[in-house]
Amino acid sequence: MTAIDVKERSAADTAEPMPVALRFADLAIEQSNCGQPKKVIHDAKRCIIDWFAASLPGAVSLQARALENGLVDGLGVGNAWTLSGRRAPARLAALINGTASHAVEFDDIFAPAIFHPGSPTIAAALSAAQSLNKTGLDLIVSVIAGYEVSTRIGEAMGRNHYKYWHNTGTVGCFGAAAAVGLLHDLDRQKLANALSTAATMAAGLQQAFRGDAGIKPLHSGHAADAGHVAVASAAGGVLAAPDMIEGDCGFGAAMGRNVDWDAVLRNTDYNISRTTIKNHGCCGHIFAALDGVLHLQERHGFTAENVAGIEIGGYSATFNVTGNYRIDTPAAAKFSLPFIVASGIVHKSIRLDAATPQRLSDPRVLDLMPRIVVRLDPDIDKLFPAQRAAKVSIRLKDGSTLDHFQPHRVGDPELPLDDKSLNDKFMELASCVMPKKDSEALLEHLWTLETSSDLSFTHALKLKQ
Repeated sequence: MTAIDVKERSAADTAEPMPVALRFADLAIEQSNCGQPKKVIHDAKRCIIDWFAASLPGAVSLQARALENGLVDGLGVGNAWTLSGRRAPARLAALINGTASHAVEFDDIFAPAIFHPGSPTIAAALSAAQSLNKTGLDLIVSVIAGYEVSTRIGEAMGRNHYKYWHNTGTVGCFGAAAAVGLLHDLDRQKLANALSTAATMAAGLQQAFRGDAGIKPLHSGHAADAGHVAVASAAGGVLAAPDMIEGDCGFGAAMGRNVDWDAVLRNTDYNISRTTIKNHGCCGHIFAALDGVLHLQERHGFTAENVAGIEIGGYSATFNVTGNYRIDTPAAAKFSLPFIVASGIVHKSIRLDAATPQRLSDPRVLDLMPRIVVRLDPDIDKLFPAQRAAKVSIRLKDGSTLDHFQPHRVGDPELPLDDKSLNDKFMELASCVMPKKDSEALLEHLWTLETSSDLSFTHALKLKQ
């Protein structure tokens, strides 16, 4: 779908190449002017609905509660809201809600950028829109712009960036800054300055989810918060280096390798329409393997007791990030492919209860785990990050072998969840922490968000404690 028309300027307009931040600012501003097709508005609403689905159960997570309790002196004032129903300044609401949105591992993915765009972008945009008394359409447009800027930056940074950095914490700063900047009506120069400022605030280390730790969701919250800080600084006239993104010591050089900004800026598709909506409550690098195993189980009807061994051929992140057997904590279990696949076979799904104490100590799951092996498959790895695939080979105790190539994950643009499935996901997750009637009312409101002037979502702020 050709949709984004970033205005070109001739060489006569400037003696030097236009700074990358200014080019991304132009891209974002075009989103506020061009009038998106109905499908793009619809796709943006899907992302916002999915954000609420992931964020509402995350709002009662340990990570979100820790921030609310530890930063309580900042609550009770302001014009934004935490999802737990507490009034807050926009920046603090973005931090808490952004952390909540990444806590249960159900947030969306833009595969080519190895990035969860919704968690930081929507958290930042929502709190800004609430504080500024903006409309639902204003929110939608800002979210689209945040996705389009951040997904392109993430795609440009590529696999080299993801080796050490968590893109949701780093690239997420740009999505948040773009969305918040539009809502604050920054001109192109100040918006570019905000994006340049976001570049120096980019942070989030891979080690955060390579062991038994629960700080990964904070990366999303930090990125949402950083977007607000960057916009405040730029709006106040504080200058950042204009080449913070592409300079010799800038974001691309320091945290990537041979970054091609021109290539991603030539892309005229709407990336928000190519977003993956998660179908499982765990690390997305496990999805293709899990989908393949569940496909074979549904087709052949085997149980955990029938399995002699399972071999998963995956891409580098599947192998490096999830090819471990550590399940000492719920957070670690969500990043263990052997545990998730074993639990999927035993329990038929991976949802919010996938890492409860009962699941972590299930003897059938623990018995099957050692029989699951993860290997790096060079052919599968060549497809990453644009395509997330897996090869599955299951040896049964009767001597038979079941093989399957899973080319995509359920929820990817190639195998999308339809609106009904998205509604089902929302109701399942929201109803865990809200009365069903309030969940239904919120869902109905979100599907008509472009016509709404009420962004307080007061009917959503009744979470079970």
